[in-house]
Amino acid sequence: MNQLKKGALLNYLTIILTNVVGLLLTPFVLDYLGKDEYGIYITIGALIGTISILDFGLNNTIVRFVAKYRAEKDREGEENFLATTMIIYTMISFLVVLTGFIFYSNIDSYFTKMNQEEIEIAKMMFVILIFNLAIKLPGGAFTGICSGYEAFVFPKSLNIFRYILRSITVVGILLLGGRSIALVITDTIFNILIIGSTGYYVFNKLKVRFKLHFFSKHFIKQILKYSIWIFIFSLVGMFQWKAGHWVLGRISEPAVLTIYGIGITLGTYYGAFSTAISSVFLPRATQMSVGNASGEELTAMMIKIGRLSFIILMYILIAFFLYGNQFVNLWVGKTIGIEGSMTSWTIALMIMIAYTLPLVQHFGNSILEAKNKLSFKALLYLSFMILGTILGAFLAKDYGALGMMGGSIISWLIVQNVMNVYYHKVIKLNIPKFFKELANKTVLAILLIAAIGYGINYIPGTGWLNFILKGSIFTVVFVFLMYSIGMLEYEKQLFIKPITSLIKRK
Repeated sequence: MNQLKKGALLNYLTIILTNVVGLLLTPFVLDYLGKDEYGIYITIGALIGTISILDFGLNNTIVRFVAKYRAEKDREGEENFLATTMIIYTMISFLVVLTGFIFYSNIDSYFTKMNQEEIEIAKMMFVILIFNLAIKLPGGAFTGICSGYEAFVFPKSLNIFRYILRSITVVGILLLGGRSIALVITDTIFNILIIGSTGYYVFNKLKVRFKLHFFSKHFIKQILKYSIWIFIFSLVGMFQWKAGHWVLGRISEPAVLTIYGIGITLGTYYGAFSTAISSVFLPRATQMSVGNASGEELTAMMIKIGRLSFIILMYILIAFFLYGNQFVNLWVGKTIGIEGSMTSWTIALMIMIAYTLPLVQHFGNSILEAKNKLSFKALLYLSFMILGTILGAFLAKDYGALGMMGGSIISWLIVQNVMNVYYHKVIKLNIPKFFKELANKTVLAILLIAAIGYGINYIPGTGWLNFILKGSIFTVVFVFLMYSIGMLEYEKQLFIKPITSLIKRK
């Protein structure tokens, strides 16, 4: 098995591990820290995540340029490029520290709902995480170099090992009485070890060298020209997932930040399942776009990928709608209460509903990238995410965390409708046909599944065994009805081939 296939396999393993361990670890950490300190912990993390956009998309740029120089067998160009990026990263790290100092100076006046002890905890975490970020951004260049060399196995295996070891360490620290500050120190130590290990691999195994043969402002402009759109999408992600934390941090108590953060966490897990499906088809999608495939051919592929994503997403969405409130209450209700669980479930459900269409149409993004038309989507998303954050801030004054998410959701829905017009008019995708084929057979199956699933909800009980029983029955019903009623023949073959292959091997 080559590096590419092993890398893809490790990527899926990482997604599964991250989601499963995250679901197991979150209630444990929340229980030991308490909802107030946990709220500070995730909010400061979101604030640091905001500052991390100062990477300016340089890491992805490294992957692209290193791959380019390797293909051209231009060793000198590669060495000069990497040396130039290190100069840029040095300036970025300085900018991170400077920005961090400005943020630190205003923590007291910004988080008005925190008491003095909570402010001190926030400040200490912030200082540690700023140091962490200042070394993590340039250190991430080593991972980018590995990707450019198509050496995926080492960094991805190392990341999985780190994630497992970090999770065990976190449990041990909390059991021994450690608090949030101990957790961020742990993360910093792990980051230093990962950077050192990856750096050793890059220099000693891949034999990469950083050497400045010449310095050119034009060269820097060329690098930044490529990275600017990646940076803009980073801004979009910031407003989409992190802006709510700093808005609510200004007007709400730490407990509200915890409830909001749990809803966000569950909502983002939803997208990982769809991305795992659609990413398998992206190389072919790019080849089609580069090969000047017609609008109808691209639409056909978008339908094929979209239907597979839609089926997976409907399983999660319907199940979460019917049994999600019970799950969240069992998962973290002990700490955040029944009302808090209801709010977190509602926020996660809002994200899932609004996020479904962009995930189902994820293939459209690869078409835009191949056709070099990402700029329209980037600027459109950025504009509406900013407006959504502003609207959410107004709504949050009266409706708290739900209002904050409501503003973002409204902007998402508007953007996706505009994008569908753009796909149809400019990219020449047949969007009406896409929706028609998406609904073909699946709608009837979904209606029947939802009706039976609603009946399953009447099984008496409230504990974990009751939840597992409901989920198991629902899964059997979903698989049976979707396979027999909702799937096309091509989709049935995708589902049944791995099973028959496994039986033959045995």
